[in-house]
Amino acid sequence: MVGHTFPRQGLYVITRECFGAGQAVLDEVEAAIRGGAGVVQYRVKHPVAPLVEASALLALCRRAGIPLIINDDIELAAAIGADGVHLGREDDSIQAARRRLGKKAFIGVSCYDDVERAVRAEREGADYVAFGRFFPSQTKPHAPCARLSTLCLAKQRLMVPIVAIGGITVDNAAALLAAGADWLAVIEGVFGGGEPERAARAFRNLWPAEPPPESA
Repeated sequence: MVGHTFPRQGLYVITRECFGAGQAVLDEVEAAIRGGAGVVQYRVKHPVAPLVEASALLALCRRAGIPLIINDDIELAAAIGADGVHLGREDDSIQAARRRLGKKAFIGVSCYDDVERAVRAEREGADYVAFGRFFPSQTKPHAPCARLSTLCLAKQRLMVPIVAIGGITVDNAAALLAAGADWLAVIEGVFGGGEPERAARAFRNLWPAEPPPESA
């Protein structure tokens, strides 16, 4: 595990279904990490070799010192010792994930456009919550839309980090951050243009640079 507290803000990259198996996923994710990605989620609905792919990604994330989150699959997360799991509406409960993965695992929950769902998730032990989609998305073109006002309300009511997802680009991201998003979860906006390091860096520059440590 990389730490006991989910990082406070940054770029959250999600692997693409079209990657398939092999070195390509590692190369592109590694490039995104060089560009400043702070969390990686392994999301492949029909993987060829999930243990192999996820284990290789975990090793990459370990070297970078950032969390690897597994989408939907608690058992895969447990099998490779991933840093956590992301749960949707149809997945197992937060309590089931916590029992299987332990108290140090990061558990994220999709909350769509529902602040009350997020409040319940936080109460039940979620480490972060995600809202979206906010813009037209290639990954989930028919998913219901979320509103900026949802982020504003969530920011008022929640203590855990808030993730925004869905069709996010460098050009439309500022409104999400202003409304209360701590993390931007991006797939095509980083991996769709063929230059993931450059794209990730452009996103990362949306957050102010960390101040240098005070000298002793």
